[in-house]
Amino acid sequence: MDLQILEHRVRVLSVARRGLWLYTHPLLKLLFLPQRSRCKFFSLTETPEDYTIMLDEEGFKELPPSEFMQVVDSTWLVLNVLSNGRSSTSFQAAGVTKIAKSVIAPLAEHNVSVLMLSTYQTDFILVRENDLPVVIHTLAGEFDIYKEVNGESIPVNCDDVSNGFLKPKPAANPTVHPVQSPQNKFCILTVAPDTLPAIATTLMDVLFYSHSPPKEAAPGSQDFDSIAFFAFSLIEGYISIVMDAETQKKFPRNLLLTSSTGELWRMVRIGGQPLGFDECGIVAQIAEPLADADISAYYISTFNFDHALVPEEGICSVIEVLQKRQESGR
Repeated sequence: MDLQILEHRVRVLSVARRGLWLYTHPLLKLLFLPQRSRCKFFSLTETPEDYTIMLDEEGFKELPPSEFMQVVDSTWLVLNVLSNGRSSTSFQAAGVTKIAKSVIAPLAEHNVSVLMLSTYQTDFILVRENDLPVVIHTLAGEFDIYKEVNGESIPVNCDDVSNGFLKPKPAANPTVHPVQSPQNKFCILTVAPDTLPAIATTLMDVLFYSHSPPKEAAPGSQDFDSIAFFAFSLIEGYISIVMDAETQKKFPRNLLLTSSTGELWRMVRIGGQPLGFDECGIVAQIAEPLADADISAYYISTFNFDHALVPEEGICSVIEVLQKRQESGR
């Protein structure tokens, strides 16, 4: 398999819900007029706490600084695992569990913090730009590594990177984070770019104007009734949308595309307190047990918490697997 380091240099930030009004216009531009901003990597995820935005430097220029915006100091690079020179064309063929052993676990062992962004089309791994030498050194034995330069894939000379390389200190045992499972059922969808204008009004309403307060979990509970969660990404012309099944009913059904089975997904939300960006192994502690159990997962990191989506019929098995992980980590 090949590992490609894409050209995008990505910033990760949070916009407070109360400050969304200030960013509505630039976000609409990024959503519907990406050619005006020259942004090629854009992801917007609504959670109960805030809006997480991941976008490249061209897109970042569109967002005015304010008291409502928090930006992670680091610049992140985007990795993508390719099979036979092509990125996976469907989530089912390349979920995060498929790269748990080959990418996620080795990076955690070498003290590299990662963010994940699964889309309808593929799975992106984000690493800090400063960690790239460690990433290449760690994964060179498993992958042929290429770097995208002006749209061309150039082989990375791993010997040059490894020469004089100092092996990082082994990662400390990560904190075992609690998980919760809201009752919402989610859809993983795409839409053809030329039909995006046909759902624009509904999309704007869902993202910016129709909000209800989320119902929180009871103290000590593993579950809560529902969660406000909506993820939209537009990356290199490909659109991916995650929404709950009730929200999907607001959209014209014939324009939203999903797998032929129309599968529904349940969420596992990771973290009791905001996770931060420095701890290593958070994705691994979810992806590895699910990979061992051969359970597919779709994974989205956000500014405060992480979210895994698993097939609806497998949620009980997932909770059981992750509870065993928690018990063994005590």
